Amino acid sequence: MRQENVTYFTEREEEFANLLIKIGIRKNIARVLVFFAKTPETTSRVLERSTGMRQSEVSITIRYLMDQGWIKFRESPSEKGRPHKSYSLAVPIKEIIAAIEKSKKNEANNLLALLNKMRNYF
Repeated sequence: MRQENVTYFTEREEEFANLLIKIGIRKNIARVLVFFAKTPETTSRVLERSTGMRQSEVSITIRYLMDQGWIKFRESPSEKGRPHKSYSLAVPIKEIIAAIEKSKKNEANNLLALLNKMRNYF
C-alpha cells in the first residue's frame, strides 16, 4: 500500500486563499495556488485531500492553471496501470501574483473607461 502525506492549510494560508477569492479569483483556483505556494510537487489525489476538493474540481482547476502556463506536470511510471502525474508550479508564485495583479488592473481600467463613457451620455 502506498503512503501519502497530506497537508492542511494553516490559518495564514486560509487567509491568503481568502484574499485571492476577495479579489475575484475562483475559490478552487485560489486554494490550489496557495497549496502550490507551500508544496513544490504533488499529485491530484493529494490536492483533493489537502484542499477539500473533488477529483473533477481538481482536474478542471489544474487544466485552467496549465492553460495559464502556471502549472506543469511530469509523468512517473507506476507499478501497474497508468503512470502517475505529478504537478508543480511552472513559474514562481510571485510571478503568478504579478500576473493576477496586472489582469485585475486591466479589468479595473476597463470598468473605469466604461463608467466615463456612461457619464458622457448625460
